[in-house]
Amino acid sequence: MNEFHQTFTKQPFPKENTPNKSKTEMKFQSSEPYPPINCSIKNSMYARIMLDNMAGNRSEMSAISLYTYNQLITDEHKEIADIFHKISIVEMHHLHMFGTLAKQLGADPRLWTSRHNRAVYWSPGFNQYPKELPHLIQHSLQEERFAVEKYTKQLNVIKDETIINNLKRIILDEELHVKILENCLNTYQ
Repeated sequence: MNEFHQTFTKQPFPKENTPNKSKTEMKFQSSEPYPPINCSIKNSMYARIMLDNMAGNRSEMSAISLYTYNQLITDEHKEIADIFHKISIVEMHHLHMFGTLAKQLGADPRLWTSRHNRAVYWSPGFNQYPKELPHLIQHSLQEERFAVEKYTKQLNVIKDETIINNLKRIILDEELHVKILENCLNTYQ
């Protein structure tokens, strides 16, 4: 386990998650430990899937950039801006995990994906940028639900236990983000 992964997994978070809780009390990642990232095989198909999770159209990089934008434009709502910031930190960890897996599987872990057997670099143009608070939260919620669905589908395709365990663990975080954003939407609608 590398230093980043080890440090990140030690962060304690209390139990309850509502937008009315202070940022120090809200939990942004599952309490389950992250599994080791130690693929010993090379598999170009799995590597492409991990690269797409990193930097595809709807990816961890897209989530990070969207949450950064959301944080900046919601600064008059400090509580929601802090939520976007904290979720983005967890998404950064997911980006790192997928990049590590892609590298171990034999890929160059750049911010790119593959379309029609061609490398396509990640672009901020992949994101939509709603500005009204309820729509902004709804869009973020939709993207988190999509991530859960995408990673769950990958569980049916991938047969490597290391990748499966990491996907399952990341899904727990994404499901938690869904709950947080549902609560936010109920609060700010």
